[in-house]
Amino acid sequence: QVQLVESGGGLVQAGGSLRLSCAASGRTFSSVAMGWFRQAPGAEREFVAGMSRVTWSGGSTNYADSVKGRFTVSRDNANNTVYLQMNSLKPEDTAVYYCAISPGYGSSPSRPNAYDYWGQGTQVTVSS
Repeated sequence: QVQLVESGGGLVQAGGSLRLSCAASGRTFSSVAMGWFRQAPGAEREFVAGMSRVTWSGGSTNYADSVKGRFTVSRDNANNTVYLQMNSLKPEDTAVYYCAISPGYGSSPSRPNAYDYWGQGTQVTVSS
């Protein structure tokens, strides 16, 4: 059984930083594509960042335009945990953040319906 557990959310002032964690059990992050998504009240769930599965040539990351240069996704294979480092946070980054995995894809698709397993989410609130 696959389980994803996010942590690290909280309240931060604009310009501040947070690091989200997503710990997995039942699947190894390096063998699947994964994504970070967020959903603000009244809005659709949107792609934030993702990592491809690891291949012989390495792996890749991709980001939504709105977070490029501010957010960084990384993976700790030893602990089977993925991180989302969020810097220079803005009030518009306020949302519930979710991690998800997509065993059927090598890269990290931006559409939520490509992902099969989701965590429960962690709230990020950025005050102005």
